[in-house]
Amino acid sequence: MFLRPFAHYGLHFIFPLLIALFLYRKTWKTTYFIFLLCMLIDLDHLLATPIFDPNRCSINFHPLHSYYAIAIYVGFLIFKKTRILGIGLLLHILADTVDCWMIQ
Repeated sequence: MFLRPFAHYGLHFIFPLLIALFLYRKTWKTTYFIFLLCMLIDLDHLLATPIFDPNRCSINFHPLHSYYAIAIYVGFLIFKKTRILGIGLLLHILADTVDCWMIQ
């Protein structure tokens, strides 16, 4: 229970920073900013009642966390112009997936 917030927020903020630093050295600040902007997919939580439920798995519950949306995010990896966005969105989904695994 104590580890869950550290794992979740570490994967949301620290892991993307490391990816930006190591894979996009010259543009790491811009890349990390885009990764942080990918947090905006959590706006779909506003459509749920209650808005926040610590024991709810986001994956395939919220529209922007659905399997269809994830397929689109994977598609973003194909094109160079959308690749960073795709990586950021998939890192967000990864963080939420790990969080789902930790729900008791």
